[in-house]
Amino acid sequence: MIVVAILAILAAIALPAYGKHVLVGKTRTAQADLRALSAALENHRQRTLSYPSATPASVADVKSAFPAWSPAAKSVDFGFSANSSGSGYTLTATGAGKLSGCTLTLKQDGATTNSGCPVDW
Repeated sequence: MIVVAILAILAAIALPAYGKHVLVGKTRTAQADLRALSAALENHRQRTLSYPSATPASVADVKSAFPAWSPAAKSVDFGFSANSSGSGYTLTATGAGKLSGCTLTLKQDGATTNSGCPVDW
């Protein structure tokens, strides 16, 4: 009986902490995906002296517009969009499911914003 009580206490502490750890990991993956997409755009700028003009609004559209990029985050966790013109870009990752309300943005000057996410940049 004592063993069951100890296991119940440990589970009550460990499960919420594990759940938060998983959400932080998924958010960090989305941040890395935004940085990788930024690197693809910067690579394009180095070759052509301008950013590509595109406004893809879904993961499939972003992958099609920027074929050098492939997200590590699962599309069920985050959606990605980009607003790119010749002079700059804003990249956005929007959380889904348990990460609903989490929005990450990255701009061409390296400025980042974080809204409603379990971890900062």
